[in-house]
Amino acid sequence: MHDPWPRSTHWTGVCCRFFWWPPKPARWEAALGDSQPTLSRRLAELEAALGQALFERSPRGLSPTAAGSALLGPARRMQQQTRQMALAMERHAGTLAGTVRVTASEMVSQHLLLPALRPLREQHPEIQIELAPGDGVADLLRREADVAVRMFRPREPALIARRLADLPLGLYAHRDYLARHGKVMPASLAQHHWIGADKGDETRRGFAQAGHPVAREFFAIRTDHSALAWQAVCEGLGIGVGLRQVAERNADLVRVLADIAIPPMACWLVVHRELRGTPRLRAVADALAAALGPAA
Repeated sequence: MHDPWPRSTHWTGVCCRFFWWPPKPARWEAALGDSQPTLSRRLAELEAALGQALFERSPRGLSPTAAGSALLGPARRMQQQTRQMALAMERHAGTLAGTVRVTASEMVSQHLLLPALRPLREQHPEIQIELAPGDGVADLLRREADVAVRMFRPREPALIARRLADLPLGLYAHRDYLARHGKVMPASLAQHHWIGADKGDETRRGFAQAGHPVAREFFAIRTDHSALAWQAVCEGLGIGVGLRQVAERNADLVRVLADIAIPPMACWLVVHRELRGTPRLRAVADALAAALGPAA
């Protein structure tokens, strides 16, 4: 009997990855770690090897054909088994040498994570670090990262979370901005330039909790990239929320409206339950906890 499946473990892995990708080609690179042209070529090669199309292309993205739908369940089960094998191998790794992938928000990655990694690199140069900054949530269950620093506690039972600290926040403006626009008072909020979230509503919720409900248009500059929003504050474009320990490093920033109570930002260290005993993962987690914890 003819076996239509390409006799190569390479094709098996490629097929599994394709059935986990997002339907929009623009997101393939972030999801699968290769460029969009490379992934498109590999899909075309796989379909040619099988002799039939697995996906239908349209301007809105991809949708599986009948053949693709038939492979969906087996491919996902194969992917899950592969991940279980990888977890088992990681659990029994007895050496520190290797790579640990760490994810955190853009702001935390740039201003807290990098300083926290310096003593780790000095003590354990055999541990290589992959940094995956992003204000989205990396999926630790799918091994998009090994360790995460998050601002919320995850609910997945397969993840273990340790609360490190509550990071104080404040409202800040560059001294040049204040020289141009004057002192910031509660009664003059609308007269100033504010920097806040674009699609997210966390900034507006914070204003509402402080007794100052505002609309999206209240913010003259809007972005959902935390590091970019903070850089806008540092460039004197307006007033924004920032981590107090980060703001205190910049002598040109002035805290404003200090009487407005802003809830602190919780900081959690998250790892996969199955990997918590891995030596290099434990070393990285301990270093981050020591640097970002309450005594830091």
